[in-house]
Amino acid sequence: MKKFEEIKFNIGPLKGISAKNIEEHLKLYTGYVKNINSIFDKLSKYMMDPEKNAFVIGELHRRIGFEFNGMRNHEYYFKSLEGGAKSLPANSKFKEAIEIQAPSLEAAIVDFKTLAMTRGVGWAILYWDKKSKQIIPAWIDEQQMGQLNGLSYVLGIDMWEHAYVYDYPTSEKKKYIEAFFENLNWEEIEKNFIEAQ
Repeated sequence: MKKFEEIKFNIGPLKGISAKNIEEHLKLYTGYVKNINSIFDKLSKYMMDPEKNAFVIGELHRRIGFEFNGMRNHEYYFKSLEGGAKSLPANSKFKEAIEIQAPSLEAAIVDFKTLAMTRGVGWAILYWDKKSKQIIPAWIDEQQMGQLNGLSYVLGIDMWEHAYVYDYPTSEKKKYIEAFFENLNWEEIEKNFIEAQ
């Protein structure tokens, strides 16, 4: 199986999110890449005798969702912080789609920020559903429970404490959410949306 490669992100200074927090957060991403590669390496070895290794094989398969989604979610997350804060293009297809469903982009962002305040660890994600042609917000427990089948990732915010603990206590995670949006490269979100269609 082809190895997954760690992406090197070019994230400059951010408002309200420290370089230390990004540095530590990137170490977790590195771990997900290593772990998913390790799982597939081990599976190929254990599959040489699947009957003898059935239990271990099953447990490794159980870890794939956690490690793979940890890797991929963080790739979207860090990519959306590269290049500094940027606005949506004037003719944004993402904004058009949002405004079919919500009174305004601003109202939809308020709803998304509320979703991000869900208690527990996980991810707040906006997906695009090609079948129903609509944006669907979802809370994903941890990072593997609740992913929506057939939907494409547009925007996500990591709501595990590791994403903000060096900058804000858990009681102030709302400040982290605001800082994330202050630094968001909306051009990247527009690109995700266009690719999702």
